[in-house]
Amino acid sequence: MEHVLDCSGYEIAKTDIVRAEGACLFDAAGRRYVDFESGVWCAALGHNHPAVRRAIQAQLERVSHLGYRVESALAEEAAVAVLGTLPLPSGKCLFLASGSEAVELTVQIARDLTGKPLLVSLADSFLASYGSAAKRNLSEWSLFDWRDCGSCPHADECSPACPRLRAVPFDRIGGFVFEPGNAGGTVHLPPRGVVRALAARVQESGGLVAVDEVTTGLGRTGLWYGFQHYDLAPDLVALGKGLGNGYPVSCVAMTRAIAGRLERERFHYAQSHQDDPLGCVVARTVIDTLRAENWIERGARMAEAFLEGLRSVARRHGAVRDVRGRGPMIVAEIDGAGRPDPVTPLFRRLLERGFLVGCKPAASLLRFYPPLVTPKDDVDALLVTLDEVLGETS
Repeated sequence: MEHVLDCSGYEIAKTDIVRAEGACLFDAAGRRYVDFESGVWCAALGHNHPAVRRAIQAQLERVSHLGYRVESALAEEAAVAVLGTLPLPSGKCLFLASGSEAVELTVQIARDLTGKPLLVSLADSFLASYGSAAKRNLSEWSLFDWRDCGSCPHADECSPACPRLRAVPFDRIGGFVFEPGNAGGTVHLPPRGVVRALAARVQESGGLVAVDEVTTGLGRTGLWYGFQHYDLAPDLVALGKGLGNGYPVSCVAMTRAIAGRLERERFHYAQSHQDDPLGCVVARTVIDTLRAENWIERGARMAEAFLEGLRSVARRHGAVRDVRGRGPMIVAEIDGAGRPDPVTPLFRRLLERGFLVGCKPAASLLRFYPPLVTPKDDVDALLVTLDEVLGETS
């Protein structure tokens, strides 16, 4: 790739992929790879899903792009579909082009409507690739470090007297921006009581609760949304990745009350790919397909068996320090035994044998975020291969 900038920070697999279908990728030589990263967590329905492909082909024959000064009924249809999956049936949506943009817009909305200088998020969250949500400067953010909360006897029902909670300046906070457990691909799941306590205190102080479901939404945690594991009532929800199943579309969904305030106060946000017809058709089709084919529940069952299989492998190999996950969002933490990077060799060996997995050397993690449609045979084959590779590298 002589003329393509290499800036991801990750090792790029030299595979020359030319075709994809379901959970599988195929290179120019016809070799098959099972994608346990879902195209970096986007292809919840698998690659090249027939319903999504047909919807894109049909809409391309009509109109793909309009701009923010022209409306289309397709945006309304997509909004109804999205809101039907959320506890916001009378709310409103705005469709955009990337998850980072959707999260950053929720940040702007919270600041604009509350007028407060700070937002709070969990310290290990990854919210966006740019803007305030990416930088999280301490002049604009309060970062809540919950690492010791898991061992607290009150973690399931936080006490208002908790010194950690009392240290948060809630009177200056306009919103809680919550990423439900992905933690930048490290899968650290905060206690329910901590999350609910932060959300409640923020809302009691006049702030908003915004949930970043770009990674965790649309079945990735075994439910439609990650916030459902915490029984939250969010004011704003940012969606991306799985919403387009590989097509770049995102969404900010909000309560009717928030939408009304934004419209009355003449809040302005306009960009070229706002409410694009093609993106809206894709989003609606993805949601309709997840419902019609029951992929949220089916993916959760696949993930439950996969997680148990990984734990079984871990019991046979001391190099696996921890296996943790929620739905098809799973990581295996590898003991480096003094080596600076114990996971990249495993990543390479698995790739050689036809399995593309996630790899995060800085955290010594192998990551498994398979498409919801991944067949049991491919899950079983990955488990057998990982067992072999761990035995070889030990």
